[in-house]
Amino acid sequence: QVQLVESGGGLVQAGNSLKLSCAASGRGFSRYAIAWFRQAPGKERDFVAAISWPGGPTDYKDSVKGRFAISRDDAKNTVYLQMNSLKPEDTAVYYCAAHEQYARTRVAGAARYWGQGTQVTVSS
Repeated sequence: QVQLVESGGGLVQAGNSLKLSCAASGRGFSRYAIAWFRQAPGKERDFVAAISWPGGPTDYKDSVKGRFAISRDDAKNTVYLQMNSLKPEDTAVYYCAAHEQYARTRVAGAARYWGQGTQVTVSS
């Protein structure tokens, strides 16, 4: 069992940055690939980024490539999402999810565990 808790969301102006954290507790965190998803009001939960292991392969949604960076520190059981050059369309609730297979991290339904989400609001 792995519990995930997101933090770091908030209200920022367009062009600014935020760094989200996903802290894990429980056993076996290092076994899981971790993904970030986001969900805007009235929309489906959408893949944002994923990381396999520390320093390992990463994957990004096209619209965030070059602006967002995912990383993980397994010594701290934490995954980060550095978000730069934020845009109003990045506004959403951001969730982290633990996946048993990195190859399926883009699939929300394949996640084994979810956090409760953290709100990110970007004003224009």
